[in-house]
Amino acid sequence: MSTVRSALAQKTGAVIHVRSGDMVVEALRQMRDNRVRSVLVIDDGVLVGIVTQGDCAIKVLLPGLDAKQTPVGQVMTGDPVTVKPDHRLDSCMAMMSQRSFRHLPVLDAGKVVGVISIGDVVKNIIRDLEHNVDDLMGYIMKDGPGG
Repeated sequence: MSTVRSALAQKTGAVIHVRSGDMVVEALRQMRDNRVRSVLVIDDGVLVGIVTQGDCAIKVLLPGLDAKQTPVGQVMTGDPVTVKPDHRLDSCMAMMSQRSFRHLPVLDAGKVVGVISIGDVVKNIIRDLEHNVDDLMGYIMKDGPGG
């Protein structure tokens, strides 16, 4: 089974982040410009939270707050659940499913090294399954009984 490390190896680009003191509008700009649905909140090199499009809609737009005057720290999810590069993707999928979130920050020795999404996890699991099918087909066609 694949690990978070293998999922991160398939991704390109830098970790998208804002500071807790930045206004929500900046987090939304980062999401739009980078075509992502969440950004990490990092203060002085330390992960302090994560903010999603849903957070912005539910905690800013619905109550009628101004995204240009609302700090990210007011709407982010603080102290987010994280994983390490050696975590197995199937356990990440189970965690994401049970806890209803779609993004997991990845820490290595306390430092942010990436983010994996449920989409990243699913793509890697499908890739692994395709390899297993190819291996089984090769065994059946070439190496199997009577072959």
